[in-house]
Amino acid sequence: MSSNERHPLQEAYFTPASPVAAGLACRCPRCGRGKLLKGFLSLAPRCEVCGLDYGFIDAGDGPAVFVILFAGAIVVALAFWVEVRYQPPMWLHAALWGPTILVVTLGLLRPLKGLLVGLQYRNKAAEGRLDR
Repeated sequence: MSSNERHPLQEAYFTPASPVAAGLACRCPRCGRGKLLKGFLSLAPRCEVCGLDYGFIDAGDGPAVFVILFAGAIVVALAFWVEVRYQPPMWLHAALWGPTILVVTLGLLRPLKGLLVGLQYRNKAAEGRLDR
């Protein structure tokens, strides 16, 4: 099927999925059933259930920015609390917070990318254009 041809199911009606629920589950923003990602962060070319072409999607660095902000706030707050409460040696801080930041950041990347894609679909976000 060429890129100009429409998928046979693309014209069919699909009950709109919640962009938050579909995004966090890394599912298609239109039907909520097809897979959004084919690898860890790579987008699938289209939904295998409803045929939505994912070519319009451009999440960019948005998910990484939100992950850095969320994970940083969580880990810094926990590290500060542990320091004030228990005053462990620095090697223990490194042993605790190094793996923690990896788990938190890698765990949040996929759901936040899916969420941003779902919101982009719902709001019909597109690249800016100048009218002439």
